[in-house]
Amino acid sequence: MKNPVFYIVTLLIMIFSAGGCMPRTPNGIHPKWSRNAVMYEVNTRQITMEGTFAAFQRKLPGLKKMGIDIIWFMPIYPIGEEGRKGTLGSYYAIKDYTAVNPEFGTLQDFKNCVQEAHRLGMKVIIDWVAAHTSRDAVWLDHYDWYIRRTDGQPEFLYDWSDVARLNYENPEMRQAMLQAMMFWVKEADVDGFRCDMADLTPVDFWEWAVPRLRQIKPDLFMLAESENPVNTKNAFNAFYAWTVHHTLNDMAAGRKNTDSLRTCLQTMNKLFGSRAIPLLFTSNHDENSWNGTEFERLGPAVRQMAVLTFALPGLPLIYTGQELGNKKRLEFFEKDFAGDSDPEGFSSFYSKLICLKANTPALAVPPYGGTVVDMANTNPQNVFSFTRSVEGSRILALFNFSGLPVSFQITDPTVEGTYRNAFSGEVTVILTNTVWEMVPYEFLIFTAK
Repeated sequence: MKNPVFYIVTLLIMIFSAGGCMPRTPNGIHPKWSRNAVMYEVNTRQITMEGTFAAFQRKLPGLKKMGIDIIWFMPIYPIGEEGRKGTLGSYYAIKDYTAVNPEFGTLQDFKNCVQEAHRLGMKVIIDWVAAHTSRDAVWLDHYDWYIRRTDGQPEFLYDWSDVARLNYENPEMRQAMLQAMMFWVKEADVDGFRCDMADLTPVDFWEWAVPRLRQIKPDLFMLAESENPVNTKNAFNAFYAWTVHHTLNDMAAGRKNTDSLRTCLQTMNKLFGSRAIPLLFTSNHDENSWNGTEFERLGPAVRQMAVLTFALPGLPLIYTGQELGNKKRLEFFEKDFAGDSDPEGFSSFYSKLICLKANTPALAVPPYGGTVVDMANTNPQNVFSFTRSVEGSRILALFNFSGLPVSFQITDPTVEGTYRNAFSGEVTVILTNTVWEMVPYEFLIFTAK
């Protein structure tokens, strides 16, 4: 095994040299179907009372009607029993990469879900946990496939005592990992992978494996749970915009202001360039279960921040239950239920956002949509006003991130024009002397006529 210093130095070199070639598909840098897409994360255990693939399949028409383009399944594989956390265990302690969790149904049940999603015009990606297996996985027979402690037991990181770290120094293990990923593309016709903790797996594995996967499915989509630009240099289409997410939480809590968001976006663009896709979200399975629901973290800014994830360049994510305004933390190791009622009309709210995203070329993912152009205004600490434009399409977005009413003018003359309010449909002429009055946490999105 190489000295840890070798990996640190290599990682730093890769980070500062990021910005090379993105993976290409027949339609360009990213699959055509991903360009104005919205992703929905499925927590199979908690999305229905039954917690099965068959029960979830019945929800697919409703998600399609809402406008969802990509279904992401959290891990669907059998869960290990050794060191299991809670009664049902963590999805991320995988016993067998090429089987399904009997809690959810059968392989055929899952294939039926994928087929139905495809019939409805949606794509399906699955969670992939390449860094470790469970501590009783079928691969444990291969001693050298795992990083071992001095006592011979498999190593684990953090408090993840239910998993065993894989050894990427072993070429046979790498080949087996690739074959397991190929299994799901060939057998179940999945359209891509969301790769858990992607930085715990050497980037050279991803750069070796992804082209081979694309030989089977050329428009395969790869999402890294990582905010390291080395991953999107050659292997992954998209990355987790964790810094944006944490900045939004801090702004809602009053710990940061609008300038913090501007700086965050500038830094992200500098690190990743104009072609990698940020995954933008106000919640996901980790945030909901461990750090609180979006209502806990964002309070009265919850809708505003959701709108921002659709207005900024990136791929918006909706987590199980968000489309219904679920306000509870879902259990991670036990059976729970996100609910099926929508008392505050969040389904309609997200449907409007998805429709706007789908029908506005300026809102496409990088590099196809417009870049953020900050429109200078007279209250910049509280108000973020920006445009995004491509030929034939332009949006103007206004956000009051303050908990107080604000009054301001946009001083950049390039803002002037005739616009339609994306939510009310009202047409208005916007000039530099237009005085804007916005209530706390208000948002306005306009499309140019």
